[in-house]
Amino acid sequence: LDRLLFLAPFSCFKKKNKIGSVMVRKAAVTTVSNGSYLQGQANGRLPSMDSEQPAQEGKVVLKKKVTLLRGISIIIGTIIGAGIFISPKGILKNTGSVGMSLTVWTACGILSLFGALCYAELGTCIKKSGGHYTYILEAFGPLPAFVRVWVELLIIRPAATAVISLAFGRYILEPFFMQCEIPELAIKLITAVGITLVMVLNSTSVSWSARIQIFLTFCKLVAILIIIVPGVIQLIKGETQHFKNAFAGNDASVMGLPLAFYSGMYAYSGWFYLNFVTEEVENPEKNIPLAICISMIIVTVGYVLTNVAYFTTISAGELLLSKAVAVTFAERLMGNFSLAVPVFVALSCFGSMNGGIFAVSRMFFVASREGHLPEILSMIHVRKHTPLPAVIVLHPLTMIMLFNGDLYSLLNFLSFARWLFIGLVVAGLIYLRYKRPDMPRPFKVPLFIPALFSFTCLFMVALSLYSDPVNTGIGFVITLTGVPAYYLFIVWDKKPKWFRKLLGKCWWDFCPLC
Repeated sequence: LDRLLFLAPFSCFKKKNKIGSVMVRKAAVTTVSNGSYLQGQANGRLPSMDSEQPAQEGKVVLKKKVTLLRGISIIIGTIIGAGIFISPKGILKNTGSVGMSLTVWTACGILSLFGALCYAELGTCIKKSGGHYTYILEAFGPLPAFVRVWVELLIIRPAATAVISLAFGRYILEPFFMQCEIPELAIKLITAVGITLVMVLNSTSVSWSARIQIFLTFCKLVAILIIIVPGVIQLIKGETQHFKNAFAGNDASVMGLPLAFYSGMYAYSGWFYLNFVTEEVENPEKNIPLAICISMIIVTVGYVLTNVAYFTTISAGELLLSKAVAVTFAERLMGNFSLAVPVFVALSCFGSMNGGIFAVSRMFFVASREGHLPEILSMIHVRKHTPLPAVIVLHPLTMIMLFNGDLYSLLNFLSFARWLFIGLVVAGLIYLRYKRPDMPRPFKVPLFIPALFSFTCLFMVALSLYSDPVNTGIGFVITLTGVPAYYLFIVWDKKPKWFRKLLGKCWWDFCPLC
């Protein structure tokens, strides 16, 4: 391990098994203490963030550098990607009218706020990073938690990062290819550069990642204002012809309206990312709920007003035909200034990439700390205080997806998995109310909020199984591969010598740090 001397293991006291040349922790599946996997009471377990146990002197930890402003920038900067600027037509297509589409945008914002409030309660009573993984582990145990992190690491996060990165590559190059089609190879090459830059940034400095995220969030809000302000001016001028008989049009089918909600909830997804970095948030009892509420109000108002602005200039039919509705809107109202729109879209995509990598790497970090991923992923740079291996592990996987994978098919296969586990997390909140009623809850939501939100998530999952059984079924099967993987890699202790050597060789050949 001489090449890793610049790293300090977060948990260096866990019992270890040697697997070839790799030191991997023994599974943390039997370390239950008083019904909790995460209280730090098991032998060799580090104290949790809400524990009164003193930290050991000289221990290298992730520092609390996420302030309220940085927390808001993480949430807003990750939620607002390219979709609101490029093609917000999924909702319009499935609702059939302007009025109903605006209603769905508003309703999805409110539902997302409900989900975010549930995560705010979880983040203030379980002061551990890791988001979905941590809360599922706390409520339901190691198997479903492992399945969640398994699918996230192998498929969801690399594919999602590659998709948003491709949008970044396309729109950063668009001003240079105004008169011709952008070569696909050029898009992928600049996308690879963007992905690498984000990985390096998150490996180098938490502070600089947060500062750049604040700047990019500011750019996104400026871009939205560039659309909203001319739209308001159009309304003042009386350009309301597209709002007349707003609820008239093609009748939405019985299946169309739920699918519109599915698209809307996807557009708002990202409100949960601050919970991935709870241990790095200053004063989490106060800042997590505040950051979530402020961010969701800003995003919901911004999304609804942006769609209203579009309809002041573009008809419903034209919006459905447009490949990049923000560009079409800008070309009609702003002339040459419309060239700035692709740049703002690219910056928006870069912000989503940065926020996603920053947050999800903490999930891998915590899963490794709990013994569900190789120990190297729970190591921290001794000077920079960044979870460098947990960040870098995504790089080769994302590159494979970028150059070889059918990205959009993968996302279609597994988009239901996100809502399945989010619904499970919020259901876990209700379960913990009864399982551990004495748990300190500095922030507490009315019970009807998690009940409504978890029902909505599980309903969307059931609907996707009914409306698209092939793609969703494939995604369901891919998700279930985490079950045998859990028993093979985590539970099974008496692995043959050849298997342990093979596993060790494969990991070290794959790991970009080794």
